[in-house]
Amino acid sequence: MSAGDRPASALGINHLDAGYDIRGPTRTFLCVSEVESGERHASWLELFFDLIIVVAVAQLAHILHPTPEHSIDGHRVLLFLGLYYAIWSVWTSFTLYANVAGPKTRQRAMLAAMFGIAVMAASVPEVTGAHGTAFAIAYVYCRLLATSTWGSTNTFFGGWPAAQNGAGLIPWVISIWAHHPPTRYWLWGIGIALDLAISFLRSGDSEEQLNRITKRFEEHRQREEARGRRRRPFTLPEPARLNEHHLAERLGLFVIIVLGEAVMQVVMATSEVEWTWALIVSALAGFGLLVGFWWLTLQYGASAAPVHDVKPRVTMPGHFAMTAGIAAIAAGLGALVAHPEGHLEEAVKWTLCGGTIVYFLTSGIIAKAAGARIGWVLAWSLPAVIGPAALGLSPLPGWGLVIGLLVVAGWQVWFPRITGVTGRPQAPAAP
Repeated sequence: MSAGDRPASALGINHLDAGYDIRGPTRTFLCVSEVESGERHASWLELFFDLIIVVAVAQLAHILHPTPEHSIDGHRVLLFLGLYYAIWSVWTSFTLYANVAGPKTRQRAMLAAMFGIAVMAASVPEVTGAHGTAFAIAYVYCRLLATSTWGSTNTFFGGWPAAQNGAGLIPWVISIWAHHPPTRYWLWGIGIALDLAISFLRSGDSEEQLNRITKRFEEHRQREEARGRRRRPFTLPEPARLNEHHLAERLGLFVIIVLGEAVMQVVMATSEVEWTWALIVSALAGFGLLVGFWWLTLQYGASAAPVHDVKPRVTMPGHFAMTAGIAAIAAGLGALVAHPEGHLEEAVKWTLCGGTIVYFLTSGIIAKAAGARIGWVLAWSLPAVIGPAALGLSPLPGWGLVIGLLVVAGWQVWFPRITGVTGRPQAPAAP
């Protein structure tokens, strides 16, 4: 099935009934007023733009690879999440921009952003040292470029404000001159927290938000005129109108890119060690685990949840969390397949199990936010969260651990079928 044949749902919000009633016309995660109905696919420019994400994800995954010099600890996990968010946020900003701009997408801006992400990716191996400044500069440059490029569309997108405005950019700017690592990391963390918090709290329907802004602007203009002051004419932006088919494809392609990194980790690790029965079992189970994630993405979209009508304030951070979880799984599988026999290092074990927990916990939260019955959500997602946690605490060898995770993924795939979700889009109900 091609990208264009997948259910037309951004972030996996399709029109399936996950054991709960759907009332009224079928909807996607965006209000009708800000969604285009025509189907559009990724352009060659956007596909070329995605190539740099392939490299960036590979670089980031190495942060979670334990080495004699660097063990995996909480510091490195937080560093991975922070750098991953920075690159993901730049990609998201330009992906949403290209979705709104359509054929008017500025080629030079996209290529310049691609170069900026390349600098960020190249800085990752030494980001805790001399290259940390280069990473911060490239990030600030890309976010400012995104804001400027969005301005050329004269549109306002209230669904996820971080895509259009650099809400948490000031701490990153300060970090360029703050060379002391703890201070720099705190500044990065504050910037990311501001980005997420402001976007979550201020997100909403673009047209409604723009109407409120227009009303306040008109009131201010009238007060200024009453005082004898005249302002220059100002053209208010239009509500941004997203193409849901195109956005679904773009977000799904990002998931495929991250899954590709996991496949590469398994293949590369398998090629470098002696092929024993434990290795073969681990490789087969690891590949099956990735097929499970792929199936959930193919069937339901990037949220891997059979739900509909979820707001961007939930689905956008959900997409970040789930793809970060897959990236962690990629790193864990690479280390596990290289040492399938005996007990795994705790860091490797929890990198793999932790990534799985994040993935399935996020999909459960998205399903609940969509209005699924709490009983159905718990039955579907709770075993997929408790299972990896129990496996992480168990003394199983590597091959046994990955088989256990494969069983967990199988539960996620088959439970909707058991409860009556067929995987076919449901027709809109009568008004």
